[in-house]
Amino acid sequence: MRIMLAPMEGVVEHHVRDILTRIGGLDGCVTEFIRVTDQKLPYKVFYKFAPELESGCNTPNGTPVRVQLLGSKPEPMAINALELVNYGAKAIDLNFGCPAKTVNSHEGGACLLRTPDRVYSIIKAVRDAVPVEIPVTAKIRLGYEDRSSYMDNARAVEAAGANELTVHARSKVDGYKPPAYWHYIADIRAELKIPVVANGEIWTVEDYLRCCEQSAGVDVMLGRGLLSRPDLARHIKAHLNNEDYTPLTWPEICTMLYDYYRLTTPLYCERNCGNRVKQWLMYLSRQYPQATVFFEAIKRKTTPSELETCFQDALAACSAIRQ
Repeated sequence: MRIMLAPMEGVVEHHVRDILTRIGGLDGCVTEFIRVTDQKLPYKVFYKFAPELESGCNTPNGTPVRVQLLGSKPEPMAINALELVNYGAKAIDLNFGCPAKTVNSHEGGACLLRTPDRVYSIIKAVRDAVPVEIPVTAKIRLGYEDRSSYMDNARAVEAAGANELTVHARSKVDGYKPPAYWHYIADIRAELKIPVVANGEIWTVEDYLRCCEQSAGVDVMLGRGLLSRPDLARHIKAHLNNEDYTPLTWPEICTMLYDYYRLTTPLYCERNCGNRVKQWLMYLSRQYPQATVFFEAIKRKTTPSELETCFQDALAACSAIRQ
């Protein structure tokens, strides 16, 4: 079985990929999508989203990273996929699942699921353009307005030559509202010969087990669930191996967040330096009550000195807990 880290626009950038893969349990990652229009993109754009291109397309701990493209025109997608391979990409992933209005209004992401023939054409162009040894994978939802086209799109992905399919078990209209409709993935797995990875609404070990039962498979991709519990992949694998496992504590999570804050602060202007930490705390609040308290303490803080003070107070409280 494999556990993959999902691509999440504006959230799972390379620092987060590094942190989560170092915690353990992950077998691969996918970058945030790189938007393709009509032009061949320069290396600096690829590098911005996938700096792992300069380290064999692996995170620092050696976890493989696929580079994801999003676009609606076969030829530019193929040209840029080949460029990525020439720059060192070891696998290309294609996005047909993004539900964002701005993306869909420009004929990208999930809106393409209304026309399975366009899904086929894009994947086929990319598959034909890149060397056969380079995997081409795709990520879809179950449909756009509804879930009726799920099998047509899944068949199109396989027929176009993709090596693997990841299915977010909701339609675009479903958004991120529970539940995820994992049983549709069982139908897809029964029909397709390529590997199929299940995605959506896996927050706990118990969710993983239910997903496996309903989707008739064991390979999954974790997104929000892994941000709320950064060691979820590790916990799942310990459970499957009948190993004792102690989940990460809040003091360990707080230290992780502080390291992330210190690492990323120089990348943003002063008033935005804490935004990524605040964003992550919103996910962590689902699992750690202390994250809610910490978020309330820093949500209106904007300067590095204010945020540093809040972190030191939180770390001091964590130290007192350890003692």
